[in-house]
Amino acid sequence: MGEYPPGYVDQYVETALGRGCAEIGFTEHLYRCAESDQILGRWWEEDPNPLLAAEIAEIVRTERNLHLGRYVEVVLDAKQRGLPVKLGLEVDFQPGTEEKIIELLAPYPFDFLIGSVHWVGAWWPDRAEGLAEFARLGVRKSYEKYFAAEAMLAASGLVDVLAHADFVKRTGAHLEPAPVDLYAPVVAGAVATGTAVEVSSAGLRQAPKEVYPAPTFLQMFHDAGVPITMASDAHRPGDAAWGMSRVVAAARAAGYTRHIRFHARQRIYVPFPETEGAE
Repeated sequence: MGEYPPGYVDQYVETALGRGCAEIGFTEHLYRCAESDQILGRWWEEDPNPLLAAEIAEIVRTERNLHLGRYVEVVLDAKQRGLPVKLGLEVDFQPGTEEKIIELLAPYPFDFLIGSVHWVGAWWPDRAEGLAEFARLGVRKSYEKYFAAEAMLAASGLVDVLAHADFVKRTGAHLEPAPVDLYAPVVAGAVATGTAVEVSSAGLRQAPKEVYPAPTFLQMFHDAGVPITMASDAHRPGDAAWGMSRVVAAARAAGYTRHIRFHARQRIYVPFPETEGAE
């Protein structure tokens, strides 16, 4: 099974602190952990499109190479060594698995959980076969399909934070005007369950060239009273806390004056960090 190389966590921390962060949260993907096999199941096999199903099957086969317990141990070890880290997990949402996920995660001392929609059935919008399906459906219907699942996640109360809430724009496909009718159920679900939303710089490094969520979407979250966290969605140490000043700027533009951190699944409201020269 896969292992993090020695010093891997430390590299993330060093980079994040150098960019002005006071702490960094780690959020490995649940689907990459072997324990998720019995929880998430082989959801792709139910998809009528065999090309989509085959692509997801191969992705999971090659990427499900970690153990949840070992991941937790690595982050807790960093905590014990005095590093300013938080133990999180990115819960890849699959409808109908909520109770099993809660049971699986209950024994672990997570500080926070983030939730994401990467696939709907076997459709993963930014993967090769997923792009073909995106083109076949068209932008509007693709957005409808994605946001229906995102609204379910928001309303589930399964996680503390919604990750990259408009991930469907990952390839750069936008709708004009902004699809506020699709955003609204997500915002309502977050309000009903007390779920926060992350403002992430990842989209700035990707085709959208804007933060997640989009400005109109973020404004709707603000106006509804949904709190925010800040994220870089770093898949490598060099991206840790990247673009933080632009994340803060986007949040301020929407009207936010503070963000939240977590400890043992409890919120802590804090002012925005100093971001001058933090790129």
